[in-house]
Amino acid sequence: MKKIISLLLVFTFGLSSCEKDDICDANTPTTPRLVISFYDINDPSKPRNVNNLMVIGKGKTEGIIFNKSVTDTTKYVTNASTVSVPLRTDTISTTYKFVYNSLSPNAAAINIDVLKIDYTHQNVYVSRACGFKTTFTLAPVNPFERTDPDGDGNWMQEIFVKTRNIESENETHLEVYF
Repeated sequence: MKKIISLLLVFTFGLSSCEKDDICDANTPTTPRLVISFYDINDPSKPRNVNNLMVIGKGKTEGIIFNKSVTDTTKYVTNASTVSVPLRTDTISTTYKFVYNSLSPNAAAINIDVLKIDYTHQNVYVSRACGFKTTFTLAPVNPFERTDPDGDGNWMQEIFVKTRNIESENETHLEVYF
């Protein structure tokens, strides 16, 4: 009888030491990217697709991958009316080159604008399985600085902050008119 009780106790304590699997659900929100939507400057209510846009981070040689299924240089190019770009979590600003018409064989048709985005960030606890995510708040005064490094004029004619708090990718944060 003592052997049965001892085995039962060992079995019970053995089960109590098991932990639940900590797997982060793929649908759990993670650190959001900055969502930028493009609009027609002549008809501000109309979304406008960019033409062969490549977005390259400061100090990087390759652009953000927009098309994972493509293996050549076109994987870095998009023709959409909305793009999502990550913000750095180790500093308070992120700088990108936005290369419009990047695949054009005519160098004069390619136009580069540089956009420096300033913000604060905060780590938010999600769960034991998922850890932390970072949320951002665009700077209240001058949240971005636009420059034209090639001197051919800004292709991004107007930029407006739509949502200052970057907590999800379900909404537009910046609107660009060109």
